[in-house]
Amino acid sequence: MPTWLILILVGVVLVILGVATNIGQFLIWIGVIVLVVSLILGLVGRGRSRV
Repeated sequence: MPTWLILILVGVVLVILGVATNIGQFLIWIGVIVLVVSLILGLVGRGRSRV
């Protein structure tokens, strides 16, 4: 499984847990950061593989 896909899954889980728990704001921000980083890594990886 590609690293960027694992990061996307982790980010989604953190966002869901953040909505469902009391320490939500912290987990939501971490989840959003992980999602953004994983999307950037995915796009960079695709760009490299095409060249």
